[in-house]
Amino acid sequence: MAQHKGLARIFQPPKSAMQSGRAKAQGWVLSYEPAESKVLDPLTGWYGSGDMLGQVRLQFDTRDQAVAYALAQGIAYEVEAPPARATMKPKVYAENFRFGRAENWSH
Repeated sequence: MAQHKGLARIFQPPKSAMQSGRAKAQGWVLSYEPAESKVLDPLTGWYGSGDMLGQVRLQFDTRDQAVAYALAQGIAYEVEAPPARATMKPKVYAENFRFGRAENWSH
């Protein structure tokens, strides 16, 4: 029984916009690209498709584990580079009232 496995995407999930922490954004994810477009069901008015692989989302600790799984299962895959993290300089509230400050701190 041969199955068409489709194309998989391996990536690091981005940080949640709802929280400042990086919880649940660790590790790597393998998810399948949609094999067919969604169509409107005339009876219910809901969109759906027969593509069941679109619901699969596998999580791995490392990139190498995700790639090894794809190779072992014969899945075509693309690896996306992790997004660059912006470096932030910590700010201290007391700097607003520092003596010898060049700019005004009010109005």
